[in-house]
Amino acid sequence: MIEAGNIESNSLFELYTALQLPVDLFDLTAGFTIFNLNEIGFKLPFVSSSYRPNFFSFLFVGDGKGRYTIDDQTFEVVPHSIYFTNPSNYRTFSWNEINDIILITFDESFLKKYIGEDVYTDFPFLLTELVRPKVVSDDFFQDVKLINQQLLDTYLRHSPSKYKIIGHLLAVILFQIKEHIWQDYNPIYEGNRSSQIVISFKRLLEQHYRDLSAGKAEIAFRVQDYAFAQNLHPNYLSSVIKSKTGKNITTWISEKSLIEARSLLKNSTRSIKEITYKLGFTETAHFSNFFKKHTGLSPLRYRQSIQQSN
Repeated sequence: MIEAGNIESNSLFELYTALQLPVDLFDLTAGFTIFNLNEIGFKLPFVSSSYRPNFFSFLFVGDGKGRYTIDDQTFEVVPHSIYFTNPSNYRTFSWNEINDIILITFDESFLKKYIGEDVYTDFPFLLTELVRPKVVSDDFFQDVKLINQQLLDTYLRHSPSKYKIIGHLLAVILFQIKEHIWQDYNPIYEGNRSSQIVISFKRLLEQHYRDLSAGKAEIAFRVQDYAFAQNLHPNYLSSVIKSKTGKNITTWISEKSLIEARSLLKNSTRSIKEITYKLGFTETAHFSNFFKKHTGLSPLRYRQSIQQSN
């Protein structure tokens, strides 16, 4: 095992770098990657350090054997299985055989930019803390394999429409998986009580910021609002979110607020004062400091740069 402690990774590139794996094949243009793992150069048998990803991943195992462990649950990865993970708890993985295994990773920004803002409504399984690997039929696996090959070919090309094409192909895979594997899946019923609290929080967070964007909500929720929605004490909700995801609940809210702030500055004519109030800040100066800390630009300068680029 590579001894690197508990690794926090925002991308597969960061994770593989920390695990001292080759990263020559990466295209760092967008938050998406696809590889056949037999091209990475794992020295088998391989066991990873514990890591927590800030990205989603799909594993399509045509021919290979390995194991994933999340919390206290371990899953065998066998031929013709599909395995999904999302930004969540610490985990480890190991490989004994790698012959034909496709790994796809993507982050939330990529999903929303190239598939749509309502991606979690269309694909609720993306929200879950834990999804067991699924062994699928030969016919279904071959259908998905053809799409994966198109994804891989597109990823290796240099094209101005590259990621738009990838977004469409990824959406096809997600719909295929939803229809054939998780048609009636509801993540709220997966896992233990703590997992259910986290999933409910994520769903409410996502829905609330969609409502803000659509004008159905006037002001951003505070921690106590999310706690009230689940009949929980704010301190208890905060402790569950922190222990299960590794991020404070205020960090989750701040990240969503930043995404919404960018969208409002780019796509609306609301004044910065109006945006300040809408996102729950008491003073424009507080909002400006928050936005500049995370983007390097003031809200006004960010809006001006968008207008100039257009």
